[in-house]
Amino acid sequence: MTLVPFDDRDGMIWWNGHLRPWRDAKLHVLSHGLHYGSAVFEGERAYGGNIFKLREHSERLKRSAELLGYTIPWSVEAIDEACRATLAANGLANAYVRPIAWRGSEQLAVSAKLTSINLAIAVWAWPNLFGANRMQGVRLGHAAWKRPHPETAPTASKAAGLYMIGTMSKHQAEDEGFDDALMLDWRGHVSEATGANVFFVMDGELHTPTPDCFLDGITRRTVMSIARRHQIKVVERTIMPDEMASASEVFLAGTAAEVTPVRQIGELSFTPGPITERLLHDYEALVQMSPEKVAALAA
Repeated sequence: MTLVPFDDRDGMIWWNGHLRPWRDAKLHVLSHGLHYGSAVFEGERAYGGNIFKLREHSERLKRSAELLGYTIPWSVEAIDEACRATLAANGLANAYVRPIAWRGSEQLAVSAKLTSINLAIAVWAWPNLFGANRMQGVRLGHAAWKRPHPETAPTASKAAGLYMIGTMSKHQAEDEGFDDALMLDWRGHVSEATGANVFFVMDGELHTPTPDCFLDGITRRTVMSIARRHQIKVVERTIMPDEMASASEVFLAGTAAEVTPVRQIGELSFTPGPITERLLHDYEALVQMSPEKVAALAA
């Protein structure tokens, strides 16, 4: 794999209201967000120059910060415009978009009420997380780490610190020869992969875990809406690990993963099938539509 370092690239990054050269977008090593995880972020994709469901992402970014006890000092509308400006400044039409907000370096302690709240937005070309051949299906191992109880962490927030167990779980899965890991929650219920929601096709219906301790993903909700338009029954419920064997199809859904079929979970094997393929193709068509048409379909 050839890596392009993220600190040494051409381009522009939006930072606290101004576009600055990519290589100059640096913060101090004693920033609170680095030491105490007081950062929130979004993952978005632009298709043909339009950022898919941008408003929903900007609204969630604001809510995530509020769950961590601070307010991002830009409105949802201003964040939307900053995302578009960053995309345009980098001359990209198809790209991944990463807004991130964090507490600054004015205080370094558990108490950090005097820190500044910073916002940056970067964009870069990033194809599907699992590659162009994802219709073959990805392989998931079983994560040793579990999604926490919502009383132990702000699980409804897209908080940077919550992704630590995802990184550890994914690394373990990769070391075992898998592409990603399936995570359970603290009760032992099926929850999600390390960065995407999971769906199971069972008897022609679409089953997915209730998001009570992990993110109710924007791509997740979009896929559910597409399924309902096809008269496919969508069931949100508790799913136990031993139920996965009865699924005829399994797929992941997330901004980076988009819609990606699963062909293996541990010792279980699955075949990407017609429902997954239909939802994948319809999702790919939807993201290419204008924001106005996407909003009209959601109404």
